[in-house]
Amino acid sequence: RIQRGALPDSFPAFPGRQEFDLYASMEPAKEIGGDFYDFFLIDDDHLFLVIADVSGKGVPAALFMMSSKIILSDNAMMGKSPSEILHDSNNAICANNKLEMFVTVWAGILEISTGKLSAANAGHEYPALKKGDGGFELFKDRHSFVLGGQEGMKYKEYEIQLSPGDKLFVYTDGVPEAHDPDGNMFKVERMIDALNEDPGASPEQILEAVRGEISKFVREAEQFDDLTMLCLEYKGAK
Repeated sequence: RIQRGALPDSFPAFPGRQEFDLYASMEPAKEIGGDFYDFFLIDDDHLFLVIADVSGKGVPAALFMMSSKIILSDNAMMGKSPSEILHDSNNAICANNKLEMFVTVWAGILEISTGKLSAANAGHEYPALKKGDGGFELFKDRHSFVLGGQEGMKYKEYEIQLSPGDKLFVYTDGVPEAHDPDGNMFKVERMIDALNEDPGASPEQILEAVRGEISKFVREAEQFDDLTMLCLEYKGAK
């Protein structure tokens, strides 16, 4: 409950903003894990988004998750680019990481007035992207090293131009790695199929559809990992 309380969970998150819509959820497994997401306005024209997954489980992962979230958000609030946020956060984490834990991170900054999304990926799952009238497709972005692995790492940055109606879906590995009673995994392919049941739906409805398909797939199997998802829809400058 403490972990979940540290994540933004009031929706609609920005009721006064018509340029975008987003929804996120984190459903923890029975054992304490280390998934987290975050989003906030850096200024009136820039929205910060992050989703991450800490190595390991238990109380150490929970504490590492909280400190990593704070470090990332503090760096984002300083007006840095996604690659700079990951670089400086990595150095801060490495400076005091006696347990040698690490965290995979996808971080992005949306320029609301233009739809330009700048992002960087530190060993995290590939995002899924819906462009125009098409469906969601896996976006195989440029990966860099995880945070906490080695000090001084450089992080590659890329840009995606979003148009009104485009959507971005990011998630942790608990989604594709959810498994049924026979040990079969849900996998990315089923996730994409679930996203495309109704790609024009709202971000909240899209997350509900994915969660519903996971529930049907795993049946009575115990949840092995946290299920964390975030979906952003860009609606265009007003």
